[in-house]
Amino acid sequence: MSRPLYRPAARHLIRTALMLFATVCAVASADAETIKIGIIKQTNTGMVFLAQDRGYFTAEGLTAEIVYFDSSLPIAVATVSGDVDFGVTANTAGFYQLAGQGELRIIAGQVGEVPGYHDQGWFASSQAYAAGVRSAKDIPGHAVALTSIGASSHYTLGLAAEKYGFDLSKVQVLPLQSLGNMVTALVGGRADFAPMTMAPALAQRLDSGEIKLLAWIGDVTPWQFGAVSTATKTANNRHDTVERFLRAYRKGSADFHAAFADVADKRTDNPKTAESIAIIARNTGQAADQVAFGNPFVDPEGRVDVKDVLHQVTWYKAQNMVKGDFDPKIVLDMRYVVPLPEK
Repeated sequence: MSRPLYRPAARHLIRTALMLFATVCAVASADAETIKIGIIKQTNTGMVFLAQDRGYFTAEGLTAEIVYFDSSLPIAVATVSGDVDFGVTANTAGFYQLAGQGELRIIAGQVGEVPGYHDQGWFASSQAYAAGVRSAKDIPGHAVALTSIGASSHYTLGLAAEKYGFDLSKVQVLPLQSLGNMVTALVGGRADFAPMTMAPALAQRLDSGEIKLLAWIGDVTPWQFGAVSTATKTANNRHDTVERFLRAYRKGSADFHAAFADVADKRTDNPKTAESIAIIARNTGQAADQVAFGNPFVDPEGRVDVKDVLHQVTWYKAQNMVKGDFDPKIVLDMRYVVPLPEK
């Protein structure tokens, strides 16, 4: 059978169209501004994964590169140095020290410890549990594992002391540098308590009964756990970049909220949940059931609990973990921050 004469011309048109499309994509890519986002590979940075996976940064003319860290303070340092443009992580004394020196600013919220949500928990060793330890009220006289002095977990311990009225001097603090070391300390009985986020190693030990979950921190002492930050010079000199980043980031936050919460902010599953869990699991290396078990509250607008942030700074200063005579309000860049309404 003879071949129609129009086919070579059609193939030529298709090749031309593909070449034109590739050229347009290359030009668009060349015009995009590259930004680097520093995070820890955990469920509580899921809004970044969702924004990246669903093209929200690309739609804002940004090529987002995600840079992984093992703990929060190095993210703050990298943001100041310019190694990353934005940090999305827990609030710590080290962060507030840099912010107090004029180097960093909070521009949006990350996650919050809220009743009904499962991100950070109070965990106990099986030995302590067998000896009668049942809640954070029992902390005095015991050893508590933290990642470091001044870490977010240290503030969590401080909130428990405020709520239950015990003296922090009655607690043996063990700064162990990583979640893995904290898990090991609980399993081995070196530590009795630890406030920490869900992670694969922790989930395995919970399943085996070597570590006991006492309570979710959001149910005990709610607070603004994490935030989005940028260097002060970036906030001042790259306003358009910051605004485009925040638009994409807030879309990711809205998607996270929609996947795990209802319109009243109550924890729930819905038709959007499974897809979001799959994206987060793929990016964190966790199993889907682990992501479903330990997910935090994410405000759909990336708003900040300003009152609590100011309390954090004041607390860290009172503990001599943050030094300098500065107004706590300077850690917040109110050109970008959207405050949560005070309750």
